[in-house]
Amino acid sequence: MSAVIEIEGLRKTFRSLRSGRRVAVDGFDLLVEAGQVHGFLGPNGSGKTTTLRALLGLVRADSGRMTVLGEPSPELLPRVAGQVGAIVESPQFFGNFTGYRTLRLLARAGGVPVSRVDEVLELVGLHDRGDERVKGYSLGMKQRLAVASALLKDPRLLILDEPANGLDPAGIREMRDLMRSLAANGVTVLVSSHILGEIQLICDHVTIISRGRRVATGRVDEVLAGHDRHEFLVRVAEPERAVDLLHAAELTAVVDGGALVVSGVSDPTVVSRVLGEQGLWVGELTPLRPDLESVFLELTGAYEHSSVPRQVGDSSLPQGEAVIDLDRGVDA
Repeated sequence: MSAVIEIEGLRKTFRSLRSGRRVAVDGFDLLVEAGQVHGFLGPNGSGKTTTLRALLGLVRADSGRMTVLGEPSPELLPRVAGQVGAIVESPQFFGNFTGYRTLRLLARAGGVPVSRVDEVLELVGLHDRGDERVKGYSLGMKQRLAVASALLKDPRLLILDEPANGLDPAGIREMRDLMRSLAANGVTVLVSSHILGEIQLICDHVTIISRGRRVATGRVDEVLAGHDRHEFLVRVAEPERAVDLLHAAELTAVVDGGALVVSGVSDPTVVSRVLGEQGLWVGELTPLRPDLESVFLELTGAYEHSSVPRQVGDSSLPQGEAVIDLDRGVDA
């Protein structure tokens, strides 16, 4: 696959008289290949939005190399800008304009046929509400309008920052289906979201950033498999006795809420055999597989502490370097 987005060694610091020197992104790497739906995850203050702003030329990076659709960014980004649709943070619209008029204005400014407006309104589920003023839209409807504006140019690359913000469950599902449909038609999608369950459903690849550094990247299934502790939930009539029997068989087990959690087991039939030989019959034996949320919390759990996460394949950030957002010290 060809690379649609490449970021190598991105670094961005901010300075102020009050707080001094602050590091927003430090040596960050990102690779998004053609056709991927790539999740970009990180806690508040991790550097996600600053990274996207730097990639799109909205803020100047201190160092690093970035390319978008094969062109160096931001130097030659205008060459491919017509093939990129993006939402970074919450876009603002004129409240007295209708949704249709808003998109028509953007289409004309971007040299896009006005006929495209009806198409994107249909795609995001606003076709029947396009004649209403934006000030009467709910948060979810405004988010749909923002996605519609990003789709006007029929882009090859779509960058979405929190596209599900304000959407109800039905809207979130529609957004998920839309991204899948776009990917099936050859559009590469980079999506940032705090709804980790949705990212796991939508994305085939994921990159996790913490305190400006990459802490995980790869296929979603591979990232999850790398944090699988081979744990099983076991229910038996005598859990305390079962723990003693499993310990005697050199297995790791603890009682948890009336059940057992057995870890480090590659073959779960061993648990059934050890207990069955002593007359304890297993009522439930369920694998405890990691999900994206548990992996995310594990990888970014040190964020609130003084220790700094190591970038994958790189050295750690020097002590004393704090992380802030471009606007107010917290990167959304």
